[in-house]
Amino acid sequence: MMAMKEGREEYPALTGIRACGAIVVFYDHFPFQEGVHPIINVMAFFFVLSGFLITRLYYDKARFDRRWISSYFIKRFARIYPVYFLLVTIVFLLNPAFRIFLQHPSLRPDLVIRNYTLTHALFRNMAEVAIYPSWSLTTEETFYLLAPIFILLIRRIDFFVAFLFGALLLGGALFVSILPNQHMNWLFLHTPLFVWEFTFFGHFLEFFAGIGLAVVIMRLERKVPLAGDASAEGALVGRSRATRWTMLGIMGILVLIGVMLLIYLQKPLNRVAIVVVNNVLIPLPIALLYFGLIRENTRAARWLSGKLFRVLGRSSYSFYLLHTIIIDYFSAPHLATFWGGHRVVAVLLTFVGTWLLSILLFYWYEEPLNLWIRRTFIRKREAIA
Repeated sequence: MMAMKEGREEYPALTGIRACGAIVVFYDHFPFQEGVHPIINVMAFFFVLSGFLITRLYYDKARFDRRWISSYFIKRFARIYPVYFLLVTIVFLLNPAFRIFLQHPSLRPDLVIRNYTLTHALFRNMAEVAIYPSWSLTTEETFYLLAPIFILLIRRIDFFVAFLFGALLLGGALFVSILPNQHMNWLFLHTPLFVWEFTFFGHFLEFFAGIGLAVVIMRLERKVPLAGDASAEGALVGRSRATRWTMLGIMGILVLIGVMLLIYLQKPLNRVAIVVVNNVLIPLPIALLYFGLIRENTRAARWLSGKLFRVLGRSSYSFYLLHTIIIDYFSAPHLATFWGGHRVVAVLLTFVGTWLLSILLFYWYEEPLNLWIRRTFIRKREAIA
């Protein structure tokens, strides 16, 4: 398999996808009309993308030795945790309820520990999550923990053995969720539906759609390397001019969005049906769409690979965590007074302002600290070894 260097935008259209996903999440949390929300499952797009990128990046490098494992987790920590730590601390300082716990952690040490260790989405009370969208970081971190095992199983045995291992993990999580632990107020894994909705185990099919896509892409690239250089523009050189995979993925996604619309029109809401569409059915067309964006030089791929979407995609993680803080602690509380009750104006200005803050946060904090942690701790470990 062909190695992929970190930091190289070999698939720039997928960076643009991250920006699109963050935009949809924003309008889900702060819609133009109150109570009207997008019905598309954006997290599936992120999870499939994570499965693809982690597998593509580390497939040739993964091994069970202390040096590689420590380097791998330092890189994952450097990418995810500094921004999260900064913003979750800000929330603890802004929210009176959380501020009490931060000042007196002996009152509820579990609340502080869960939020700062990113284990909060493994437990029942999602109301105690300081930054609500960060529940998905627990899902992502669980995948990061298990990804080297999945990769080595695929490389040494077979993809389906790794898939079976993921299915067994789901079975184990579902078994834990039905244990008679209702008397405990923390309720680890809570219920089977909770497992499907909020944990990696319930979302493992989405990650494996990305893992399978990475395996297919690597095999194709080994046979027919694509032309182009390391730039976003050059990365599209040599791609097919066909559009069949891109269109097939888009059509599949649109069909399932239509199914979701029908589900949401039924009352009471059928959460099991939502899980079936979001966790089981939609990963396949998403993987097909990504395959098209990678292998086909389409208008969509060129649009998502443009400079604007590359900047927004790079800063999308900061935006993803920051936007609910801006909405909850500034825009929504002052909608009537500061914005004069004009919700559309408030939404648009919040959207633009949050992106600008996120871009600044990425270039002045997220990326410099990420690189500093990598240089400092990985080189130090290599020098010691």
